[in-house]
Amino acid sequence: MTSPTLVRLRSASFGYADRTVVSGVDLTVRAGEVVALLGPNGSGKSTLVRGILGLSTRQGGDVELFDTPLDEFDQYTRLGYVPQRHSLSASVRATVTEIVEVGRLPHRPWWKPQSRQDQAIVREAIADVGLADRAHEEVAALSGGQQRRVLIARALAGRPDMLVMDEPTAGVDHANQEALALVLQRLADRGTSMLVVTHELEALERVVTRIVCLDAGHIDFDGTPTAYSDHLRRHAVGSDHHHPDDDSPRRGHVIGAAPLDPTPREVTP
Repeated sequence: MTSPTLVRLRSASFGYADRTVVSGVDLTVRAGEVVALLGPNGSGKSTLVRGILGLSTRQGGDVELFDTPLDEFDQYTRLGYVPQRHSLSASVRATVTEIVEVGRLPHRPWWKPQSRQDQAIVREAIADVGLADRAHEEVAALSGGQQRRVLIARALAGRPDMLVMDEPTAGVDHANQEALALVLQRLADRGTSMLVVTHELEALERVVTRIVCLDAGHIDFDGTPTAYSDHLRRHAVGSDHHHPDDDSPRRGHVIGAAPLDPTPREVTP
């Protein structure tokens, strides 16, 4: 039996204003997959992910999320987004629990206090990322890798059908990369679907089930990790697919963002 389709792109193109970054992309992500999205600097990885989330402009082609056209899709709580950032602000005066509780806000009216179920889900999300013993500590006291896990827990608290992560292991040391990889492995073992932009493939090699490579805004590989190793050998591209990219719009461009929660912007703790 074929797993349900979570994301389907057909000849999709994305960009900002009049600048096309990604074009002609065909991609399908099914339930239970852990897909690593790789590519050299400026290849369009982040733009593609933002396009799926409705955060960059779709300039052509078709996009469906959970079998619903993107233009009609409004259930963004089904996607748990972990943005790329090196750490939470040092000025944030909030505990781990308070940050993770933000992930429950889209699931109840703003005026309604959290329920016991909300509290249980938050505790479970914190435990899932291995921070149960830090639940009442201020996030500013945590390492960068631990803060990254807090952001993953915040996404998990929304009980999404798929996690979308942008460079979750970037900017953290090897030990914290290993800790993050273990977290993602536990989630994968539970059947959590994930789309992960990364240039730290080595840290996640035991987790990913599929690798998709972008080059100059086009997909040039889509297959298993074993097939990817063969692809690298055949084309002798070495480490070209392992560099981080930043294909964000230049300052001053306005992005029309579809909300991930009832507010018109991402809630930043």
